[in-house]
Amino acid sequence: MSKTRYTRGGELRIAYELRGAMHRRPWLVLIQGLGLDRFGWKPVLRKLQRHFRLVLVDNRGSGLSERLPGSFAVADMAGDIVAVLDAAGVRSAHVLGASLGGMVAQELAIDHPERVDGLVLACTTPGWPLAYPMPRASVRLIAATPGMTAEVALRRHVENALSARTVQHRPELVDRLIELQGSRPADPGTLSAQAAAGARYVGRRRQARILARTLVLHGAADTVVDPRNGKLLADRIPGARLMTFPELGHLLFWEDPNGFAEAVTSFLLAGGRHDVSTHRSAQHGPHHPTGIRVAPGRPSAAKAIAAGRRQTQRAHRRDQTESSDPRQRLLRRRATLRQDGTD
Repeated sequence: MSKTRYTRGGELRIAYELRGAMHRRPWLVLIQGLGLDRFGWKPVLRKLQRHFRLVLVDNRGSGLSERLPGSFAVADMAGDIVAVLDAAGVRSAHVLGASLGGMVAQELAIDHPERVDGLVLACTTPGWPLAYPMPRASVRLIAATPGMTAEVALRRHVENALSARTVQHRPELVDRLIELQGSRPADPGTLSAQAAAGARYVGRRRQARILARTLVLHGAADTVVDPRNGKLLADRIPGARLMTFPELGHLLFWEDPNGFAEAVTSFLLAGGRHDVSTHRSAQHGPHHPTGIRVAPGRPSAAKAIAAGRRQTQRAHRRDQTESSDPRQRLLRRRATLRQDGTD
């Protein structure tokens, strides 16, 4: 049974958890979004733990992590992740971030490239001033929230984070999320501070500096973060691959946990050469968790994802024998980029 651990992120006490630490598998850090703690990953944890050692972090102010009064930035949250990795003795890891956690993951990959092996960015944005703004449905909901009771507001926001199809056909999922958030309510001050950090995040074009192999995942029916931001990210990050999930919303890892976990696992374990010639785009069918539907004219994405299933053992052997010196790992990545003619 894993236990909650603590480390210091500056003046703050940050809570985290290690799962599967006794196994010889790659490390994967999971960073959640606005108002959710590490239990927001519940639907995919068991599936991911079959292939990775997991580092689950409570963002500052969420779960059991502390928050200082006043504002903070996404860069501060990325610093908390570095503190957790240092405390856990993890030199480098794959990183998966969702929504606000995706911004934190980007910042981590930009400012601490030696700590990030592979990168998965889910339902997130490259930041201002070039990102697509929040969809109108969410803007209207936020404006109307002060006039709602707490119960009504919670239900409306949960429904807004799912696709209309999911809300209509799977009302039990809405109830599960309401129960989760009701049992682990976020402090209003934390929600405001985290929302402000996300709103102020300025990515500009710094994503071009990301060296890690990157997969971008987005639900095509996301009404919290405009799905077009997924393509923006994939276009800006060298060699990034984009996979969209038709008819899924912002919390796509709750709507299709099997498909989400398979996409993450296959990509990260496939390893291989960092191809910066173009980003690959594919569509993932929400009701067929193991099926990939490839966008017209781009069959290579399906091949790349399927390759992960055949290369799992190879990836494990590579992880065990890879140099422990992060500087050497960074030099190897840069050498690969130069070979592809992009340095």
